[in-house]
Amino acid sequence: MTRIIAGEARGRRLKVPGSLTRPTSDRVRESLFASLETVVDLDGTHVLDLFAGSGALGLEARSRGAGQVTLVDRAPAVTRSIKENIATVGLAGVRCEQADVRSFLRRPAQPHDVVFIDPPYDVPDQQVQQILRVLADGWLAPGAVVVVERGAAGLEWPDGFTDQWTRSFGGTHLLRAVWYRPD
Repeated sequence: MTRIIAGEARGRRLKVPGSLTRPTSDRVRESLFASLETVVDLDGTHVLDLFAGSGALGLEARSRGAGQVTLVDRAPAVTRSIKENIATVGLAGVRCEQADVRSFLRRPAQPHDVVFIDPPYDVPDQQVQQILRVLADGWLAPGAVVVVERGAAGLEWPDGFTDQWTRSFGGTHLLRAVWYRPD
C-alpha cells in the first residue's frame, strides 16, 4: 500500500487503482522529495501531476506545503481512486481532472512551479518531449522544476530545459530539469 511520507498528511494510506497504474514506490518518492526540496521551497507552489495514477506525487507535494495541486489522468477508474485519495488526505487545494494529458494541455495555460510527468513506460520519448514543449508554452513558471519518471534513463530535454540530474532505482529512472525560457 502506498502512503504519504511526510507533511500534514503523513502516514495516510492511498488507494492504488489496481493494474491500471504503476505507482511510484515510497522509497523512490522519498528520495525524489528529499532532492526536490533542496532546489524548491514547496510552500505555496502550484504543482501539476500528469499521468497521476494514484495521485501520490501530487498529494505528497500538497502534504509538504504546495498551495495548489492539479492531478490529471484519463482513466475513469483511476480518477475515481484519485478522488478517494484526495478525500483520504483531507487537504484543500487539490483537484483531479479526468482528461487525456494532451487534451488537458490544450486548455488555457496556467503557470506551475513543479510538474511531475509519469507516463506509462511504453510512451515513446518523442511524445514526452512533445508534452514538455507544450508545457513550455505557458504552463511553466520561470525556474519551474520538471520531474519525469521513465523506465529507461536518457531523455533529451527540449530547448529551455536545463538537465539537473538523473537517478536510477532498479527499473525506475527519475530525470529532473529546470525550465528557463530560451532567449
